[in-house]
Amino acid sequence: MPKRPQHIRIRGYDVGFGDCFLLTFHYSDGDERHVLVDFGSFPKATRAKAGNMPEIAKHIETTCGGRLHAVVATHRHADHINGFATKKGGQGSGDIIRRCRPDLVIQPWTENPTLAPNAKGLVGFAAPDRQHISALRDIRQFLGAMVRHLARVPPAWKAVRKELGFLGENGLGNKSAVTNLMTMARTKAGQRYVKFGSPSGLEALLPGVTIHVLGPPTIEQSAAVEKQRRRDDTEFWHILAANAPGVTPKGGAALFPGRHVVKSVPGYARWLMDHADALLRQQLLGIVRRMDDALNNTSVILLFEVGGKRLLFPGDAQIENWAFALSKSDVQKLVAGVDVYKVGHHGSLNATPKESLWKRFTKRGTGANNLMTFLSTERGHHGSTRNDTEVPRGPLVDALKEESRLKSTDGDGRTVDGKVALIEDTVKIR
Repeated sequence: MPKRPQHIRIRGYDVGFGDCFLLTFHYSDGDERHVLVDFGSFPKATRAKAGNMPEIAKHIETTCGGRLHAVVATHRHADHINGFATKKGGQGSGDIIRRCRPDLVIQPWTENPTLAPNAKGLVGFAAPDRQHISALRDIRQFLGAMVRHLARVPPAWKAVRKELGFLGENGLGNKSAVTNLMTMARTKAGQRYVKFGSPSGLEALLPGVTIHVLGPPTIEQSAAVEKQRRRDDTEFWHILAANAPGVTPKGGAALFPGRHVVKSVPGYARWLMDHADALLRQQLLGIVRRMDDALNNTSVILLFEVGGKRLLFPGDAQIENWAFALSKSDVQKLVAGVDVYKVGHHGSLNATPKESLWKRFTKRGTGANNLMTFLSTERGHHGSTRNDTEVPRGPLVDALKEESRLKSTDGDGRTVDGKVALIEDTVKIR
C-alpha cells in the first residue's frame, strides 16, 4: 500500500484576532510532515497567553523539530501574516519561522511579484488580472493615506476612528513579512502563487494526500471577486450595512481635502452639518470596508483529502471568492464530505455562506464522527453588536456549537502549553 498518514494533528495557536494553524501529518514509519497555515495577529491580543508571536514561533520550531515542509500565507492581511515579519539581529518571529526553511511557500496569485500591471509574458494571466493587481496596490496606497490622516477625523467619531484604524492598518503592506515570505522557501521553485485549480505542490511533500486549490479565482475566471455584495439574506449571517461607492484618492493626498472646516457652527446650520457628518462617516467606512473585502477575496482556499477524510482551510475567503468554486459540481461534492472546517474570517457574517457552504456539510452534528470546526478569533476588535456585524457573529457561533464539534480560541477547548495557548485535536485516518 502506498505511504499515507495514519493521523493528522491540528494545532491552532491563540494569536488573539488572527490565524495560525500547524498541521502535522503522522506516518506509520515515524515520519512527520508539517504545514503552517498563516501566522498573524492584529490588533494586540487581550487574552492571557495569547498573541506572543516569538513564543509561538519557538513552539512551532520545537514541535516540528526545526523543519517545516510548507508554509501557506492565505492573503496579505496583517492578522494572517505579520508573524512572518523579521527584526534586526534575527530575533523576530519571522526569523524563527525562516530558520525552519520550508520546501514550499504558497501564496495567492495576487502576490506574485512578477505580476505587475505592465508585466509581459506571464503565462496563464490575462490583462484583467494584471489590472486587478494594480487596483490592489492602489487600495494599499489609499489605506496608507487614510491611516496617516486619522488624526483629522473628529474626536466625536470614536467608533469610526477605531474601525478605520483596525481596517486600515490590517490591510497595509506588512512589508517585512511580505519580503520574508517572498524568499522563505529553500529554492526559488518553492515559491508558489496559486489560483483556483492550480497544482499546490504539496503532494510531493505529503505522500498519500491530495490537495485541491479551490481559490482564489483570477478575474478572468470570475469577475465576481472584484465586487462585494451589500446584501444577501440567504447566505449572510446578517444583512450588511450600506456601502458607499468606491473612491480612490491619489497616494499621499489628504482625504477629502476640499472639506470646509469651521470653528463654531451657526445654529441654523447645525442640522445640515450633523447630517452631512453622518453621511461622511458612512461613506468613509463604506469605502474602507469594501477595500477590506477585496483583500479577503484574494484568500487561498485549500482542501486536504486523505483516506476518506477532508480538511478545509479557507483563510478569510468571502462569498465572492467561494461563489466561483461552489458553482462547480465536483467542488460541491468535495465540500459536502468535509470532516474539518477552519471557520473563515474568524467567524464573520459572510465568510461561511449559510446555504451554499454551511448547509452543504453533510457531517454536521456533535457526535464523535461529526464535523470538527476550528475558530481562531477574539471578540471586541471588529464590527459591532449594535448593527449585527460583530466578529465572531453570534448566530454563526451558535450554529457552530449546535451542529459541529467546535474548538475556539475564544471559548471551550483552549489549553496552555508553556508560554503559549492553543486549540488542538487529531483526525484519525481510516
